[in-house]
Amino acid sequence: MKSHQPLRLHVPEPSARPGHETNFAYLHLAPAGAARCPPLDVKPAQTSDLAYTLVRVLDDEGQAVGPWAPKLEPALLRKGLRAMLKTRVFDARMLIAQRQKKLSFYMQSLGEEAIGAAHALALAAGDMCFPTYRQQSLLMAREVPLVGLICQLMSNSHDPLKGRQLPVMYSMRDAGFFSISGNLATQFIQAVGWAMASAIKGDTKIASAWIGDGATAEADFHTALTFAHVYRAPVILNVVNNQWAISTFQAIAGGEGTTFAARGIGCGIPSLRVDGNDFLAVHAASTWAAERARSNHGPTLIEWVTYRAGPHSTSDDPSKYRPADDWAHFPLGDPIARLKQHLIREKLWSEEEHTKLQAELEAEVAAAQKEAESYGTLLDGHIPSAASMFEDVYKDMPAHLRSQLAELEARS
Repeated sequence: MKSHQPLRLHVPEPSARPGHETNFAYLHLAPAGAARCPPLDVKPAQTSDLAYTLVRVLDDEGQAVGPWAPKLEPALLRKGLRAMLKTRVFDARMLIAQRQKKLSFYMQSLGEEAIGAAHALALAAGDMCFPTYRQQSLLMAREVPLVGLICQLMSNSHDPLKGRQLPVMYSMRDAGFFSISGNLATQFIQAVGWAMASAIKGDTKIASAWIGDGATAEADFHTALTFAHVYRAPVILNVVNNQWAISTFQAIAGGEGTTFAARGIGCGIPSLRVDGNDFLAVHAASTWAAERARSNHGPTLIEWVTYRAGPHSTSDDPSKYRPADDWAHFPLGDPIARLKQHLIREKLWSEEEHTKLQAELEAEVAAAQKEAESYGTLLDGHIPSAASMFEDVYKDMPAHLRSQLAELEARS
């Protein structure tokens, strides 16, 4: 009988640890403009190359090149830059507020601002996004009032969700922003179901689902892909590959030997792998996928290659598991700096305008925070009343709850 070597289990390792420089060769980048743009009715297998390359528009000089380069109005580009910068300013200020113990918890989207901002501007009114906890740029692009967001973070007396959600887990139907769930991957299959319902009703609205690279290991991710493929649901399936799921490198979720976009091909869904730090590429790919869905060609899976520049949350210290200066070496750069460079190159922006916009947004966020804090913070206990727990459970409150509410009020 032939003898065999003992079996060995392969456990993926990150390409760098603290104190060492990351080798980003694993990203398999492609030059800007190199990826082709297929027709909307493309067959899934015919996008196999696009699931392994990288759709890019902006080159190193800030020039828009290649077949994916969109023809966008200057006003939309400036709006996108504003939404991204506003997200970053908001994140920075809320991080400080958490350190001051005005709110319990926060999660930044530092380095990922282009994905939500450009995607939101490519969708139509009424389309529904099913986000994770790092897509606040969707809300900024849709110009959602900041006071309500901050009140939700502080769970104060004006919290629109009445303290029933963790901070950053917003819910804004009017802004096309479905309630965020702390349970990973649930929103992916919910988005597919919502899209199927839209098609059943003969509506024109599409859904946009969001998931992180780590959560693709959840069963709901695969179930969502199966239903989206079988029923040709009008949905965009977004996988944000920001390289890290808390302290776990993306290879643990299967991103080492293949790409996350390739999983869509295997499920019969046309798939793209896109530079998530390139505003123009994000807008172009999002527009393409939205048009496919609205034209009854079914779902598209998009892997957005980006980098989580900050901690996973305010409870996390990334210097414990990766080089402290990793983001500075990430080859796809800073999404805000890249769009700014493009606009200045096209003579649509200037350093002076950028400085002025930064100051305006700082003042806007500070004013919103001041108003929100007037309704209470975590420090002063101005929270929704205990009686609010009886509200919004039933359309008409049943007798047993009315009795319990009366007892609570009598003891107050």
